Amino acid sequence: MVRELLAGLLAREPDLAVVGEAGNGREAIDMTQKLRPDLLVLDVGLPEIDGIEVARRLRGSQPGLKLLALSIHGEERFVQAMLNAGANGYLLKTSAVTELVQAIRAVMQGKLYVSPDVAREAQPDELGGAAPASQSIPIGRRERQVLALLAEGKRSHEIASQLGISVATVEAHRRNIMRKLGLHTVAELTRYAVRKGLTAL
Repeated sequence: MVRELLAGLLAREPDLAVVGEAGNGREAIDMTQKLRPDLLVLDVGLPEIDGIEVARRLRGSQPGLKLLALSIHGEERFVQAMLNAGANGYLLKTSAVTELVQAIRAVMQGKLYVSPDVAREAQPDELGGAAPASQSIPIGRRERQVLALLAEGKRSHEIASQLGISVATVEAHRRNIMRKLGLHTVAELTRYAVRKGLTAL
């Protein structure tokens, strides 16, 4: 019933078209291989084959497919597992439909979308301990702000405008963050930000 409701609401959007629905993981794989959609909204807790395994299999067979995870689970281990399996975004089922539409459009634009609510759902021990972020993260305050906005899918010019700094400064902060954390891609930065609860900054 929830799936049909979401499909109906998404179908109202002028730039979106729902081409199929599946009730379990096996159906999701078969239908995706048959219909070849641009994006799959994927429940983490599917029957038969869970969403993590579905994402892993489809990422291997259809590397161009966009995957947006939708789940009741906000714990870091679920988010991390889905991102590691190849998901381009992670959204909680408690999110509004407007956020789902926003997430779909962001993912289709090549951004990695993680719902801000994910960090608030996670418990302190799942975010790497109860120590404050300023003590546990080896980057400065401005770098944490840039990292948080990067994790929300913002582009350099958007971050520059929001923080009142130049695009060149944003790029410099990003390079410094990657160097300090030993990370190499925006996807890795996003996973780190989710793990540390920075997406709520």
